[in-house]
Amino acid sequence: MKTQATVVDPLIDRLCTAVRLGEVHAITERIKDDLESFIPSEGLTLPERFRRAKPDTYARRLLYRDHDLGFTAVVMTWGPGQRTALHDHAGIWCVEGVMEGEMEVTRYELLAEEGNGLYRFAERGSAHARAGSAGALIPPFEHHVLANASPDRVALTLHVYGGDMDHCDVFQPESGDRGELYRRCSKRLSYDD
Repeated sequence: MKTQATVVDPLIDRLCTAVRLGEVHAITERIKDDLESFIPSEGLTLPERFRRAKPDTYARRLLYRDHDLGFTAVVMTWGPGQRTALHDHAGIWCVEGVMEGEMEVTRYELLAEEGNGLYRFAERGSAHARAGSAGALIPPFEHHVLANASPDRVALTLHVYGGDMDHCDVFQPESGDRGELYRRCSKRLSYDD
């Protein structure tokens, strides 16, 4: 499935080459390197439909799906200040790159399952990411929060998944005395437009 965008098709070719490496750490490292070298600091130009922010939540738009190699590339459009809840990636590897704007990425470590749908997490740092930066998430180290760091600009991110991420678990804060306690809820994911 070609994207019909002359700027994006060479990137898709690189992603296909990386996924053919077959080993998760090699794939994610190559994709991370490719995103950081391919996306200029001023951002990557995409068709206009990928730039439209939604008023109430970030938008997920499918850029590319490869059934043979089993991966997808998804563009997320973030309005000013929009963010995710603490979430996982349903056991799927992912490489996330900032294409435009600035994002705040906060990592969490799962410490324990407490029972009754409750989980204990500890925040393990955050990073301020600008256009041209990328990072990999490989289960079980996949829990994080993403947020558009700008109060007045749209941000665009590219997420390359080792599958079609159609669901995830989100973790809502609860009270706790030994670290942060969260309640797990399943969330179905779909594409906008």
